[in-house]
Amino acid sequence: MNTERFYALTEYRFEQEELLRQALTHRSYSRGANNERLEFLGDSILGLVISRQIYARFSEASEGKLSRMRAALVKKQTLAEIALSIGLGEHLLLGGGELKSGGHRRESILADALEAIIAAVYLDGGDEAAERVVLRLYQDRLDALNETMQLKDAKTRLQEYLQSRKMELPDYSVDKTTGQAHEQTFTVSCKLAELGLHSVGRGPSRKQAEQEAARDMLARLKP
Repeated sequence: MNTERFYALTEYRFEQEELLRQALTHRSYSRGANNERLEFLGDSILGLVISRQIYARFSEASEGKLSRMRAALVKKQTLAEIALSIGLGEHLLLGGGELKSGGHRRESILADALEAIIAAVYLDGGDEAAERVVLRLYQDRLDALNETMQLKDAKTRLQEYLQSRKMELPDYSVDKTTGQAHEQTFTVSCKLAELGLHSVGRGPSRKQAEQEAARDMLARLKP
């Protein structure tokens, strides 16, 4: 990612461009100057900025509600979605194996790189610069956040719905897996034998496919 493109997306210009390069460097490309340590620091900075924001925005929210809001915003999936939205994957420095296996689209790699960039901004420009970048990247998500939104994942909501009615928990099973090892698609079934209901979910991992199946089941139950 060149510095001009990064500036256009975040309105932050690096003084030390080597920090941006390091943030974009995966360990498969370099065992020395890679983004692992930056990712560690960026995770903490992101958590603090988001915590401050939701604490200020939702003065009546309980600790539990605030924790769920923060978890929804800083989880790997959200980070990867933001990374994809700014085209981060196109600029990552990856080793040959990761390039061939589609590493520039992998959720964990994208999420870690975004956290590394946040840390790089912090080291280059300080607290306020890092906070401005985080808020710019998260603006739409923060504006859409509200205390009544559903923050628990679909599997948890389905489980709680069934437990509250003393019903059997769902059974998840993988129906099939298609595609190459680095670009697989999982098809998962969610069955409620007690109710005779069956839903299907698909995704790039078993976990995501199960969540999709659970969402479909909740739509059928309309809790």
